[in-house]
Amino acid sequence: MKKNLLKGIKHLFLIFVSMVFAFPFVWMIFGMFKTNNEIWQEPYKMLPDHFNFGEVFANLGALHFETYAFNSIFVGIVGSILMIFIALMFSYAIVFMDSKGMKILFWIVLGTYMLPSAVTYVPAFVILAKLKLSDTLTGLIFSNLASVFAVFWLRQSLLKMDRSYVEAARIDGASHMEIMRHVIFPLNKSAIYTVFVLTFVQQYNSYMWPSIMLKSQEKYLISQGLRQFFIQDGAYGMNWSQIMLASTVAILPIIVIFILTQKWFLTGIKEESGSK
Repeated sequence: MKKNLLKGIKHLFLIFVSMVFAFPFVWMIFGMFKTNNEIWQEPYKMLPDHFNFGEVFANLGALHFETYAFNSIFVGIVGSILMIFIALMFSYAIVFMDSKGMKILFWIVLGTYMLPSAVTYVPAFVILAKLKLSDTLTGLIFSNLASVFAVFWLRQSLLKMDRSYVEAARIDGASHMEIMRHVIFPLNKSAIYTVFVLTFVQQYNSYMWPSIMLKSQEKYLISQGLRQFFIQDGAYGMNWSQIMLASTVAILPIIVIFILTQKWFLTGIKEESGSK
């Protein structure tokens, strides 16, 4: 009886916390259907007076968010895949190539994680400008290829692996790339997908560095496009239903990515990677 009571209290607490976190998103979605007067009226109402889908679709056509969304999705997916490939190779070298130099290199790389990201903006911009990659999505992807977080997470997953799998593959004459493809990736799929989701969200939502890097409006990411919409079209309150709609559109790709990868993401969070 006591056990069931504690379980019920725990579930009620989790439901309450979930509602608190979900409230801004629910308010944002219902805000798409509200007029400015409905949004600011007191006492506040959650539901709109009318669900006018025709007006929502009209506002969606007026947003012109397609370019911003494509840029963000492209940078997020391509950048995350390349970042994981590089981080996985580096983690493999650290864990399975017995060398003191690799261990020292890992701790040096890990030490750079303590540096604020703003410290790297000026030197990174200068390097990209010399390579003629400033104001390009290619340069933005290139500048985000190195991730200390991805290296650390994947290294921890590889350390939990049974080394006999890798040694057996070496005995069979497999190359390093074949070992990574047929041994490392299948056994660490959850950790890899977890890193992919986290890095995708980080790159998709990135604002400060792209604002420095990108000057052409057609190359803006969705976070910059949303700001442009606030300043130029939304005018900080002239049409809040459009602002709510734009914000909803901005988070949809993240929700889709999480739904598609939640199985591996949750497994990776629970630290079950590295073993079958």
